Amino acid sequence: MKEKGILDKILTDRRATRREFMSHAVAAGVAAGAAASMWSGRALASEPKKGGTLRQALRGGATSDSLDGAALIDSHNINVSWQVRNNLTEVQTDGTIKGELVEDDWDPGQDASQWTFKLKKGVEFHNGKSLEAQDIVDSINHHRGEDASSGGSGAVSGIEDIRADGKETVVFNLKSGNADFPYLMADYHLTIAPAGTTDYSDGMGTGPFVLQEYEPGVRAHTKRNPNYFKEGQPYFDEVETLNVPDVAARISALQTGSVDAIEDPDLKTLHLLEKKPGVVVLEASGNKHFSYPMLTTKQPYDDNNVRMAIKYGVDREKLMQTMLRGHGYIGNDHPIGKGQRYFNAELEQHAYDPDKAKWHLQQSGLDSIDLNLSAADIFEGGVDSAVLMKEHAAPAGININVERVPADGYWSEVWLKKDWCVCYWSGRATEDWMFSTAYLSSSDWNDMGPWKDENFDKILLAARAELDEVKRRDMYYEMQRIVSQEGGVLIPVFANLVCATTDKIGTPPEIAGNWALDGDKNTERWWFV
Repeated sequence: MKEKGILDKILTDRRATRREFMSHAVAAGVAAGAAASMWSGRALASEPKKGGTLRQALRGGATSDSLDGAALIDSHNINVSWQVRNNLTEVQTDGTIKGELVEDDWDPGQDASQWTFKLKKGVEFHNGKSLEAQDIVDSINHHRGEDASSGGSGAVSGIEDIRADGKETVVFNLKSGNADFPYLMADYHLTIAPAGTTDYSDGMGTGPFVLQEYEPGVRAHTKRNPNYFKEGQPYFDEVETLNVPDVAARISALQTGSVDAIEDPDLKTLHLLEKKPGVVVLEASGNKHFSYPMLTTKQPYDDNNVRMAIKYGVDREKLMQTMLRGHGYIGNDHPIGKGQRYFNAELEQHAYDPDKAKWHLQQSGLDSIDLNLSAADIFEGGVDSAVLMKEHAAPAGININVERVPADGYWSEVWLKKDWCVCYWSGRATEDWMFSTAYLSSSDWNDMGPWKDENFDKILLAARAELDEVKRRDMYYEMQRIVSQEGGVLIPVFANLVCATTDKIGTPPEIAGNWALDGDKNTERWWFV
């Protein structure tokens, strides 16, 4: 009972460290996993309060940024976009899906190929215009068609047509059934703007905040939407979002009180940050993974033996400890996380094996190979991970030249263009969503050349409509095997989502792990205590 009382005290003490809590939890006989969940989901003693200006330092912004949902790429802009706009649906902290702009009682039709959504009543855009079905139709169609260039193209590729049935109902006819379709409508690209919108720079939407200023790659300033449709939210009066790519600068800003929240603190020194007075570290397991895509349409990456040599030439365990300090888990060269519904735990794990890497090179007629790997610190350790991989691969005859490039403009100048580069994905809530976004051959964000596998595409489309759970599981298992064994991407590790705040910030009992910063909805879910 004494230890229970200590645990309760620590959970409600914003100045307490995670290390202190874990130590007492272990002493009380609490399993490490359960204790970590208790710490991440600790409830605050106070109720949410309104007021104040949230100042946050994020990363990933670039001068080429846009508030057009089709062009959203990295954390800074995704967070700002969701301050001003909403989606049809929203992923909850427990991974389930709920209606955001639509009611929860949607109708999937007989075979999940015709989805009917009813709009919530009383939702208005920032200019006072009422939300109507045509706004949904135009916003989703913005990502469809041969001329559309959108990161959300994969999510909408299964749509045959959309129509408004009056002002309050929208109907989606799909090319084939898709049991996960409501999840796809939560894709951050698919935010809703007024019908007929061609210029998205004003941030016009239905979101919790109204855009005041926006300087791409630098900062955004928003003010509370007084007519927001979610009762009680948001709590902050204003939000100032800064792009701070340097991790040391983000941590310094937090410690000096210049900002109230940051994402991606340095994991190498996280144990020290946790001990700082007035600092709280928040952590959630999710599907974020670091990837190293290769353009399989170009030599030598068009040869799967070369790709397999790279996969066996990397020491994942050392990358895990060096990059993540244990805050994550080992990947197996496919994008499905171990917490997802159809994760293939039976798949043979790729492990560091220089001899096997050499064998695959020999199957390509090579004794050694010289490769360029473009890298920038688009995540903490982006360049360092490439340097480590260079060291790991050398004994196998894989000579990697690490080409350091600027982080600014990386997504427009390097990703999808360089033969082999550093990348990362925040993952998606469902297997179909992730595969459709970046692995379907027709997706604009297939960053492997694109990588094309007719069998993979065929299985993916069939799995969407399959209602037999056993058959569906087998299909997703096979897709993971294909990507792991034949795909053009190295995925060595998955990372937990870590952020830090001052002890003046209040959070819900549970924070979401589908994106950073509480699902990138922190601005409407958090408050000042």
